Amino acid sequence: MDYHFFATVSRMKYIERWALMRSSRRENLSEHSLEVAMIAHALCLIGNERFGRHLNAEKAALTGLYHDVSEIITGDMPTPVKYGNSRIRDSYKEVEAKATDRLLRQLPEYLRPHYESILHETAADEEEAYMFRLVKGADKLSALIKCMEEMQTNEKEFAIAYQSTLEKVQEMAEECPEIRVYMEDFLPSYGEALDTLLDEGME
Repeated sequence: MDYHFFATVSRMKYIERWALMRSSRRENLSEHSLEVAMIAHALCLIGNERFGRHLNAEKAALTGLYHDVSEIITGDMPTPVKYGNSRIRDSYKEVEAKATDRLLRQLPEYLRPHYESILHETAADEEEAYMFRLVKGADKLSALIKCMEEMQTNEKEFAIAYQSTLEKVQEMAEECPEIRVYMEDFLPSYGEALDTLLDEGME
């Protein structure tokens, strides 16, 4: 029997983000998911090393890779539409859950339990619930980075998106200090020229 899960997941590269925005460089779902995975992994390590937590950084990275996988079926619904009101938001969450279940059915039964908690972000305890919150923080940080990159090309289209995303990230940082640390220690380097990034520490 053929199982289509991974062939379907590989189509994330065809899903474009920021559909309503005029951007200087297109971003697809695969690129975004990789960045979210890396940031989520880092946030968990920051939590463990700086705040004495015991977070599963590897699971956070894996969750980041798959966090938007349902959009292969639903497409990337623009934020102003998705969160237009509570009824639309709740309805879309239901659509996302059904799309995720459909993807899980593409796996053999012996693999489904390994992916179910990741794709549905089902927490076994408070620590894991906090880890999933950091993945959401990583998702917002990735969106903020995209806005920063577009702003540096004088793309005024992203000015409002940048401000609203920054406010959301700052709000999340109040509850998750790992996000604040990432913003202070790593965010300023984004957008620097490669020579500048590599020059520090060279003899």
